[in-house]
Amino acid sequence: MFTARTILDVARGSDARVGIGFVGEDQGVRRITSATRRIGLEKPIIFNDPWRLVEALSSGDIDAAVRGNLDANSTISAIKRIFSLKRILRAALMQPKKGSIILLAPVGVDEGWAVEDKIEFINLGSKFLTNFNIEPRIGVLSGGRKGDKGRHPIVDKTLEDAEFVVRHFAGSGLDVKDCEILIENAIADRNLILAPDGISGNLIFRALHFLGGWRAIGAPVLNLEKVFIDTSRAKKSYIDSIALASAIASMRK
Repeated sequence: MFTARTILDVARGSDARVGIGFVGEDQGVRRITSATRRIGLEKPIIFNDPWRLVEALSSGDIDAAVRGNLDANSTISAIKRIFSLKRILRAALMQPKKGSIILLAPVGVDEGWAVEDKIEFINLGSKFLTNFNIEPRIGVLSGGRKGDKGRHPIVDKTLEDAEFVVRHFAGSGLDVKDCEILIENAIADRNLILAPDGISGNLIFRALHFLGGWRAIGAPVLNLEKVFIDTSRAKKSYIDSIALASAIASMRK
């Protein structure tokens, strides 16, 4: 089973230098540093500016970065500018109260709209899971059942995209399944779930996390050579995100 404990076990003993963005009272910084020490992780380096955090990652002053509670737009802009990326592809690690982690993508509202992006999400997400010795099982969602074709042009487009993506991976050795709109079946059977677009992916994330009580560990930027974990400012604790950053950096060394 792939859980937050799995990630923590990999992170423990790592000497990776992790930076985290945090703006707030000194007590919040002390909570972060004391909690990491308590569970056997290196103390993170605190940054209160997104550009300095990303520049430190680019220069190698830190091995991995966690957004923490820094402003999302400023941080994403810094990543794109400093690493010369036209777009970023994020996938969120989410764990139900009892069960294994799933990788959900896309989770940025501007991500995953083109079939090329969907294919790249599957390739990069599968590699991510494989690095944790997890066999990828990919579920591709769309805006309806196959029998709904013709009811609306947008629904038709999502159905066509899903069919195209599944055909693309036929014979590749990857287990890619067209799950239509049946997210309940996908979550029960798949560990990498591809939403039709970034808006629906973000809605699924929010429904599972804020309403369903799923744990949101963090969202690695998959198309970045460096380790950057995006997070929600609503998180009460960033310890699991720091562990994730440390674990990935450790595996890449």
